[in-house]
Amino acid sequence: MAAPVTIALDAMGGDHGPSVIVAGASISLVRHPDTRFLLVGDARRIEAELNHHQALAAKAEILHTDVAVAMDAKPSQALRKGRRHSSMWLSLEAVREGRADAAVSAGNTGALMAMAKFCLKTIPGVDRPAIAVQWPTVESECIVLDVGANVGADARQLVEFALMGAAMARALFGMERPSVGLLNIGVEEVKGLDEIKAAYAALKDTPLPIEFRGFVEADEIGHGAADVVVTDGFTGNIALKTAEGTAKQIGEYFRAAMRRSLLARLGAVLAQGAFRALKEKMDPRQLNGGIFLGLNGIVVKSHGGTDATGFASAVDTAYDMASSGVVRRLGTDVARFHAELELDGAA
Repeated sequence: MAAPVTIALDAMGGDHGPSVIVAGASISLVRHPDTRFLLVGDARRIEAELNHHQALAAKAEILHTDVAVAMDAKPSQALRKGRRHSSMWLSLEAVREGRADAAVSAGNTGALMAMAKFCLKTIPGVDRPAIAVQWPTVESECIVLDVGANVGADARQLVEFALMGAAMARALFGMERPSVGLLNIGVEEVKGLDEIKAAYAALKDTPLPIEFRGFVEADEIGHGAADVVVTDGFTGNIALKTAEGTAKQIGEYFRAAMRRSLLARLGAVLAQGAFRALKEKMDPRQLNGGIFLGLNGIVVKSHGGTDATGFASAVDTAYDMASSGVVRRLGTDVARFHAELELDGAA
């Protein structure tokens, strides 16, 4: 029987603090009853919320601290002042020391990345960690990375991102050979920046367990062109924010159209089941949680303004990643890739 998964939660992170974090953990516990939680933050505020969630209280331990990282703090400042005492740092430290299998925070993204890199370090062979998200497609979901950790990336880093995304796809989607594509301005091999074309050449010939699909254009992501789509953090973040904004825009169009006339309102009533399914598919809370890949531990970043439903999704992701042994598998893939590079260089 598998050991229970312990998840450390930065209870003071995000716009709402313990009220959302505790309620979200309670929702996730129903789906994963073998989970245990380490709730890090102000014990008085956490205990007040746990009074409303008795099942969670029986599975949770509180680690008290009254120090929290501000949402607008600069990463360097947060690292200097928040180390050792903040709820964010102590959550990460629990992962490093083996007291937790994963950490989840809705706090300051830059501070969380800086602290995670300092506390957990990167996997040997990984130059930079990346932030990966699940992206809805017509059929199911895919993984897109990097969406904000690195402004740029060279060819080697893009290949590392591909390996990290593939490891995540194995963990979350249960597939042994996930398909991987490089986001580019066209599908032809001659198009794109030199770094992207060099990454293409490396992935095209890799012996690793992935199915390389070549270049993918932005409009193909939502159609499921690949299980994993790789880009640098600058481009990935723009693509993500554009997609989120477009989804909201379409939602506004639908609402305006359904209110336009009495006949339209009647049609909306008759089609409410279909609209409900569409709303659920487009609900960003269902796929909330960016994963910091490439670290010696699992760290999930929840959106700071999400509600309990959204935070529960981030906790679910942490559970799935921790249960799959993704860090160990990723380390093996990266080591194998760099060994192949050395052999090619020596040939």
